[in-house]
Amino acid sequence: MSRIGKKPVAIPSGVTAAIEGDTLTVKGPKGTLSLGLSDLIDYKVEEGEIQVNPANDTKQARSYWGMQRTLVSNLVEGVTEGFTKVLEITGVGYRAQAQGKMLKLQLGYSHDVDLPVPEGLEVKTPDQTTVEISGIDKQAVGQFAAEIRRWRKPEPYKGKGIKYRGEYVFRKEGKKK
Repeated sequence: MSRIGKKPVAIPSGVTAAIEGDTLTVKGPKGTLSLGLSDLIDYKVEEGEIQVNPANDTKQARSYWGMQRTLVSNLVEGVTEGFTKVLEITGVGYRAQAQGKMLKLQLGYSHDVDLPVPEGLEVKTPDQTTVEISGIDKQAVGQFAAEIRRWRKPEPYKGKGIKYRGEYVFRKEGKKK
């Protein structure tokens, strides 16, 4: 039995959830999100909560159970609070600048890296070494943060690169004389 799957997803006030065909749609103060429903899982929208249960007793249905409940929970959390990822840039001359729907990165290459910001996301640069990505879709926020980080992963010798806020980079010792 899935410990996560057993818990119903609470629907806060101001949020509505509806199942239409094979899609769960959640509307809230920040926007609308939808999720394609799996045939292996039963979804029930009841008073103030969404119940997620396996449709049958197969191994595959039980393995999807907890994940599907978490996806539903992310929909509800996204339309109420939203999600944010913060990236920190370390390195001499490394900087970032948000310009409308583009993010301009200077990462030590011979050219600047210009990334278009995906629809539904907001990118802020409070200073030149910090990038804040926010939106209502957790997957889209995480994916765009990973694409930015991919340009310069933190290296273990000087710690230069792009890392998530709170991420620990194991630093190696240099040569000893």
